[in-house]
Amino acid sequence: MTIDRQSFPPLDTSKAHPARVYDWLLGGKDNYPVDEAVAEKLPPEARDAARQNREFMHRASAWLAQEGIDQFLDIGTGIPTQPNLHQIVQGITPSAKVVYTDNDPIVLRHAEALLISRPEGVTDYIQADVRQARDIVQHARHVLDFSRPIALSLIALMHFIPDEQDAHSIVRNLVDTLPSGSYLVLSHASSDVYPELSAQVTAEYAKGGIQLGFRTRAEVERFFEGLDLVDPGLVTATDWFKSDEAPAPENSGIYTAVARVR
Repeated sequence: MTIDRQSFPPLDTSKAHPARVYDWLLGGKDNYPVDEAVAEKLPPEARDAARQNREFMHRASAWLAQEGIDQFLDIGTGIPTQPNLHQIVQGITPSAKVVYTDNDPIVLRHAEALLISRPEGVTDYIQADVRQARDIVQHARHVLDFSRPIALSLIALMHFIPDEQDAHSIVRNLVDTLPSGSYLVLSHASSDVYPELSAQVTAEYAKGGIQLGFRTRAEVERFFEGLDLVDPGLVTATDWFKSDEAPAPENSGIYTAVARVR
């Protein structure tokens, strides 16, 4: 795939966007004053959470590649931050195929960085919102073989979908398109691990026009109904690992899990 720069949708730099706030929290430079204004008001733990999300994604993706999964659908990709998902999995399986999706036009502008695949593999990008599941899957079918296992990656995404938009049904509809042996990889901000911090973060995002839907452990667990959780199950970000070397002990308000499709 090549990026048609003339077809870029207009950037709206008057409103903060989650992908650009996340970029700021990770120390990136692809954000605007309106995004920085939101991010700077967040507690220091927000930067820790952003980093923990990325590190969880790295560990989970690497484990899945080692388990033989060679197809990945990553929704809510965010602005490229090395190593990106395809760099992790293609470092293990050079022929792996990765389809990225995000709804921020600035991510599209940086998508070329996401498309530098190993010669043996494939990467692709679609600008779409997770609520456009049909469009995403239709596009992904041009790259991914939906008769073979696929890893669906939803990293720090679904807490931007409030309850009134039926976040659980969105995930269920996406998972229902996947064949047996596929996996769901999901991280999600908690509302019950550190309630006061969660309320502060939610309030600051709201001031920037971004509505959040942080959830309790039980509410996050619902995303995995009908799936088989992989050990260690649903845990906070720094407690999810599969290697003998555990991450450094650290507090985290992010729930994470990987689950297999039956």
